[in-house]
Amino acid sequence: MPHNMLSKTDLEETPVADPLLYALASRDADVLDLVRDAIAAGRASLAFHPIVTTDPVPQITFHEGLIRVKDDAGRVIPAAHFMPVIADTTMGRQIDCISLSLALRHLKQNPGQRLSINLSARSVGDGEWRRLLDNGLRDHNGLGERLIFEISEASAMMLPDLMIRFMAEMQPKGVAFALDGFGAGMTAFRHLKDFMFDLVKIDKSFIRGIDRDHDNQVLAEALTTVAHQFEMFAVADGVETEEEATFLRSIGVDCLQGYLFGVPRFTF
Repeated sequence: MPHNMLSKTDLEETPVADPLLYALASRDADVLDLVRDAIAAGRASLAFHPIVTTDPVPQITFHEGLIRVKDDAGRVIPAAHFMPVIADTTMGRQIDCISLSLALRHLKQNPGQRLSINLSARSVGDGEWRRLLDNGLRDHNGLGERLIFEISEASAMMLPDLMIRFMAEMQPKGVAFALDGFGAGMTAFRHLKDFMFDLVKIDKSFIRGIDRDHDNQVLAEALTTVAHQFEMFAVADGVETEEEATFLRSIGVDCLQGYLFGVPRFTF
């Protein structure tokens, strides 16, 4: 159990000084059981979030498939609420397998669409996850050209040699790779040439209020320039206002993602 999580016994024996803190701790203590039950009951699905071009009338270029699970009452639990707790556990690998299976099925059923899903470097070395991927790519020619794996900076640098070998193996199959959270993590620019990323997602922290924040303007433009120097597309993540989108278009960002263009939906 992660050091910052309380067990149910701990909670029962802890005086309730703050009901809100108690509720939050209780939720964290139950999250492993919630996700385990959802996996066992098949209550996992992908929510689709559009990534659009910077054209005056934006066109959807692909969707990001975001894993969601539901509790036994049917309430949707976003990945941000459980992945930090399970990422380093067996359930983290199971969730990545489920996400991949759902993505492959969606791409098979929708031959005209492209889809990205999040991937942990640890799952690349997982036998079950790799079998799912190899079977999916072998059974459906051309499917790899519509599949994008999104990898966080922290994950990419956790096992860089493994990731580089995996990217090299997938490149002939058309699979693309996106570096998620670009600029906010630990990937030094000198490492970019070693990886084979096709696009970067500029971290949301640089996008929020960028039309009014000079520092973020300078940083986002620099990150876009770096991406283009390494022949990668630049996607601005977390775009919520038309003013943000207008500025991002002006500095040459290639694609935009955020609530301005729609919320994640289970169908589209």
